[in-house]
Amino acid sequence: MLEDLALPEGVDLVRSTPELDLASVPEGLLRAHRVATGVWGLLRVRAGEVTFVAEATGESRRLGSGDNQVLEPDRLHHVEPGDGARFVVEFYR
Repeated sequence: MLEDLALPEGVDLVRSTPELDLASVPEGLLRAHRVATGVWGLLRVRAGEVTFVAEATGESRRLGSGDNQVLEPDRLHHVEPGDGARFVVEFYR
């Protein structure tokens, strides 16, 4: 299940996106894309709602303010930000 995922032990934060919202989210995040091999992501919702969709299964999870979603390497996914959504994506290696 999507909410059962956790970052592996021993990974370190290497970078983070600026805060994104509906107006500033890059188009590539709205369609199927993946985190690079060996890199893990963490979607952190700061305000509003963002829906995370796993492409392989079609499983989705609606995230609210304060919720996080782990992004596994090499797994296709996309996000669907709602009105008022503010979020960042952190990358770990």
